Amino acid sequence: MDPLDNETVLLAFEQPPRRVVSLIPSMTESLYDMGVGNRLVGITDFCQPKNGSGALLTRVGGTRSPDIDAVRRLEPDLVIANREENSRDSVEGLGRVGMKVWLTFPKSTLDALNLLWTLVKLFKLGEQAARVETMARTLDWTDRATTGRLAIPTFCPIWQGEKANQGPWFMTFNYQTYAHDVLAKSGGMNVFAGRMRRYPLEADLGLGQPEEAGERDIRYPRVTLEEVRTSAPEVILLPSEPFAFDENHKVQIEGWLSDTPAVQSGRVHLIDGSLITWHGTRMGKALSELPVFFHR
Repeated sequence: MDPLDNETVLLAFEQPPRRVVSLIPSMTESLYDMGVGNRLVGITDFCQPKNGSGALLTRVGGTRSPDIDAVRRLEPDLVIANREENSRDSVEGLGRVGMKVWLTFPKSTLDALNLLWTLVKLFKLGEQAARVETMARTLDWTDRATTGRLAIPTFCPIWQGEKANQGPWFMTFNYQTYAHDVLAKSGGMNVFAGRMRRYPLEADLGLGQPEEAGERDIRYPRVTLEEVRTSAPEVILLPSEPFAFDENHKVQIEGWLSDTPAVQSGRVHLIDGSLITWHGTRMGKALSELPVFFHR
């Protein structure tokens, strides 16, 4: 069975799904926030159920490789997955055992907003329309507020690694991602917006010739310390996920990048990573909390 997108999932159900498995923490949160958390029968190990309902739900494993048999045994009407967070093998495996899989893939704040509208329609949540409309108005307001205002050059790594004889490197994101758009709407200018990922790692770090990327994802480049220095960020945000940057990493990075405007002006901040990586209802929190980092 082929995965469903935002349009076909609405065509697949005359009545709202009654038994749902969510393989995405942000969508699990959104279902609770929109009043249909009681439809959940299965969640991942990383989901955070609300209202004390966690003991009633089956954990089906991690986001990358959920237990397909465990999902099937729950007999869900719908499985909600994501093209980035869940592996292709897992999604295809769920389809092979007859699961209806809604495969989401928001790459912008507008995509995330449309995803919420789909939830409203799919579960017939007319009472939640005002909430989503408020979020739409907030997005419109932030667009107006940032138009004509000089955005703040910002570096936001989402992973850290080290290459032998080369030193540390960071994974970040380009303009084709939800994380980029959330920063842009909040007043930040992603300094690696135009940087495409190259394969293999050596090529991405400037140590070899790149291969054809083919179908591989080019939205998450690995960059060197020198690239970050050259980009001269005025703000550096260190999220708590997917890589758990902490105070020790902050001190280390401030030492490595001591000559950047961000470090020199004391604008290196540890932040809640879900503000960058979680779409759904969490977007409202992101749009209210992130702009404070970009005030001049």
